[in-house]
Amino acid sequence: MLLPLANVAVDLFFKGGPIMYPLLLAGLVAIAVVGERLFWLIRFYQSRQPAVIDKILSAAESHQWESAEKLASSSSDPVARVLSAGLKNREQGFENSIQVASAIELREAARCLSILDTLVTLAPLLGLLGTVTGIMGSFNSMGVDELAVAKVTGGIGEALIATAAGLGIAIFCLIPLNILSSRLASLQADFEASATTLQVSLQKKKN
Repeated sequence: MLLPLANVAVDLFFKGGPIMYPLLLAGLVAIAVVGERLFWLIRFYQSRQPAVIDKILSAAESHQWESAEKLASSSSDPVARVLSAGLKNREQGFENSIQVASAIELREAARCLSILDTLVTLAPLLGLLGTVTGIMGSFNSMGVDELAVAKVTGGIGEALIATAAGLGIAIFCLIPLNILSSRLASLQADFEASATTLQVSLQKKKN
């Protein structure tokens, strides 16, 4: 079953023309990036502990700073790590600590998103380039000899295969890109909300 499918894929690859080589490279990069980000997303969901975040903020609101800091430092939740940085520097440098810790977490969450974004744009353009070169080849073959019909249909086939490959790669990258971008925005909102709540508790303490 797999062997015939592999043979068909190889046949289509060679019929797609020279543009299939950069498309193949783009596809391999897409598979590697999506796979790595998928593992990150699984670990991300496993690390989330909203109940622990609530306990940290409740302890801070009650001015139980040692308890809040202990809970934050022992949690694997990225929001808890950001709160832990703020709690450790709550006397001075609170805002800077929160910003630095948030930037580190967001940088990890946003890793490789630019690559996916580039592939979503680049792959269809490569497919379009293959379409243009394939159609050009078809027109150049018209009326040359008795095999012109075969050459024309081959050029059209090359154009269609390249277009389909480019669109397929873009679609494959677009869905993970949107999911990861929404997770990034949600995580940033969680950081801001939790840090603001903690800052309010610190201001109450000072007052």
